Amino acid sequence: MGRPPKCRRVEFMPHCTFFKPAGIPLCSLEEIGLGVEEVEALRLKDLEGLEQEDCADRMGISRPTFQRILTGARAKVTEALVQGKAIRVEGGNFQLVTRRLQCVSCENEWEEPIGNISTRECPKCAGTEIKEMIGLGRGDKCRQVNNGS
Repeated sequence: MGRPPKCRRVEFMPHCTFFKPAGIPLCSLEEIGLGVEEVEALRLKDLEGLEQEDCADRMGISRPTFQRILTGARAKVTEALVQGKAIRVEGGNFQLVTRRLQCVSCENEWEEPIGNISTRECPKCAGTEIKEMIGLGRGDKCRQVNNGS
């Protein structure tokens, strides 16, 4: 029996988790499952343009493991685009890494994923003067969610 997969660090939690071709009813589409860590690999490499070594470091995994995740994610997205399938983002084996923020006006503190684009507005008072606290937030414990793929 192989060892259990290492938990992958994820800095971005996608808000949109389902994509489908326009004009085709969902009931007539096949779905492809894309894990949260696969979306993170695509984000780091293809959107942020980082080198694979840097991507692997940010996710807390080896470079060959990163390459396998990235290759699998690209294959799934390509299959969905070429064959007109829906993509559902769910599941995986990951830990969400957060940062701590504080509103200068009301001193409210909260956490958000590091990679999420912040509205930079306090969720309590809507103040816009926000400071980032030193150090990382607590984040989540490792999630192991089977997405059926």
